[in-house]
Amino acid sequence: MSSPMTSMAAMRSFSRDSSVTSRQIPKGTVRRILGIAQPYRRELIGFLSLVVFSSLIGVITPLLAGDIVNRIARLSGTAGDVVKIALVIAGLAVLDAASSLVQRWYSARIGEGVIFDLRTRVFEHVQRMPVAFFTRTQTGALVSRLNNDVVGAQRAFTSTLSGVVSNVIALVLTAGVMFSLSWQITLLSIVMVPLFVLPAQRIGKRLQEITRESYGLNASMNATMTERFNVAGALLVKLFGRPEAEADSFRGRAARVRDIGVLSAMYGRVFFTSLTLVAALATALVYGLGGWLSFTGSLSAGDVVALALLLSRLYGPLTALANVRVDVMSALVSFDRVFEVLDLTPMIAEAPDAVPVPADDRSIEFDAVSFRYPSPAEVSLASLEDVAVPEQHAGTDVLHEVSFRAEPGQLVALVGTSGAGKSTIAALVSRLYDVTGGAVRVGGVDVRQATTASLRDAIGVVSQDSHLFHDTIGANLRYARPEATEEELWAALTGARIAALVHSLPDGLDTVVGDRGYRMSGGEKQRLAIARVLLKAPGVVILDEATAHLDSESEVAVQHALDTALAGRTSLVIAHRLSTIRNADQILVVDAGRIVERGTHEQLLALGGHYAELYRTQFAPTDAAAASIAGV
Repeated sequence: MSSPMTSMAAMRSFSRDSSVTSRQIPKGTVRRILGIAQPYRRELIGFLSLVVFSSLIGVITPLLAGDIVNRIARLSGTAGDVVKIALVIAGLAVLDAASSLVQRWYSARIGEGVIFDLRTRVFEHVQRMPVAFFTRTQTGALVSRLNNDVVGAQRAFTSTLSGVVSNVIALVLTAGVMFSLSWQITLLSIVMVPLFVLPAQRIGKRLQEITRESYGLNASMNATMTERFNVAGALLVKLFGRPEAEADSFRGRAARVRDIGVLSAMYGRVFFTSLTLVAALATALVYGLGGWLSFTGSLSAGDVVALALLLSRLYGPLTALANVRVDVMSALVSFDRVFEVLDLTPMIAEAPDAVPVPADDRSIEFDAVSFRYPSPAEVSLASLEDVAVPEQHAGTDVLHEVSFRAEPGQLVALVGTSGAGKSTIAALVSRLYDVTGGAVRVGGVDVRQATTASLRDAIGVVSQDSHLFHDTIGANLRYARPEATEEELWAALTGARIAALVHSLPDGLDTVVGDRGYRMSGGEKQRLAIARVLLKAPGVVILDEATAHLDSESEVAVQHALDTALAGRTSLVIAHRLSTIRNADQILVVDAGRIVERGTHEQLLALGGHYAELYRTQFAPTDAAAASIAGV
């Protein structure tokens, strides 16, 4: 009868979605897979050698058992001879067990090594992708490439490869030995194979449908949990008072997964029962026909026993090899999905002849800069996007001939309506995107020719929603400078006007800020972000509406911290509240991707243009109220 392991492998083969066999695998995929296997060639040779050795033992053992039966039935030889053969069988069993353990070590060594190599390569590659990649990519889909597809790929070297080799060898050896013992019984045994394979394939199609639906429902449940269990999602559910609706929705999905689990278990049991039944019928056939041939003198009793034992090694390999195409294609598809990510070329790459940004020059210069956002095909993969929607600005310039210069130590402010292009200008300085025309220079060096490390060291950014990792305050600060001492951390916190608050916390610097820093208020998060920038000590600071969403009290505290952060540094400030940039050395008014006005606060008010209109919009109600109070 077939072993449980063989039966399980066969069922997994049937349950895999056969639609993968219709997928077109790019040329060269197999060659790339062999390249990944290259560091493990010795382990693979040892692994496959042991697989062959185990297959040989599997055939020799039944023959030895048959020899013992013949010696007993014919009373030939001595009892010692029978004992010796039994000891040989026992020795082979020990060798097979030892071989199995060594095989498992090789399998784990190869499999886990491949997983490690692929995961680290994908992770490092994704880290080099531009920010546009992350704005389009669904995080869960990307994580799935690092987990499910990488694990699926490593099965090619362990489960699939060893299964094909061992099944082919076992089938050839078993069929050959059975034919040599009795071609009649062997042919009848093979004729019975369709009695199992055909119904099993029908069961397999249903299992594929169930498996596909199960994967989809589990993915949906995981997506729901991911969205609802983060702070923002949980807060939204609570604010709109929909916990019961969410629970009902989740309960419905979970119930369907439960029902599918029961159905899958029953189909699996039918599969095992069918295999066991056919194997039992075949065994009965061997004993019946073999016994008749034995009484007629055509077959010995030992051969009948050997045939019955060998029969259990015939159906498993036949069933598995009947579906080997699905197994191989499943592994190839997993590799292809991993290679798909690795083949996506990062748009932002360090030039071969890159030079460091000068330490003594922290000027910023935009020279006739034009820019368009990249198309989805340039930065992302459709398979990583849950909903692929055309990029609104792709192919259309959003900046037009933007030129200005910020001298070292100057504060330059960008103002304008939402969507005017202010944040895009700021993103080009730190090279989150590359210009499509003109040049952006920091310290006189085109950012496309600057080394990535020197550019990151030269620039510090505080955005309107500064991100904090789910870690301690100290760890979040040290992300800017890992070697910073505790004294330097406290100095940065003092400069950011938040040292007193951190001192008052029971765990001080070891306080965990929570997911995305949600345990801190908006003003506290911003001041921690400023402290992080102060610890980094860059020559250029970019503030992207750092006080836009704060209340008045928090804004005052953050503004004091910003005064410290900007002192002596070249600053590019995107301001929504014009009161924060009245003392800027230069104010640039951005409209529809163009700089339409530039000058100081007083000059632009006197000009009476866009800036004056923005100023009146913000402060006219306040001025009117003040005048009314004065009149009273």
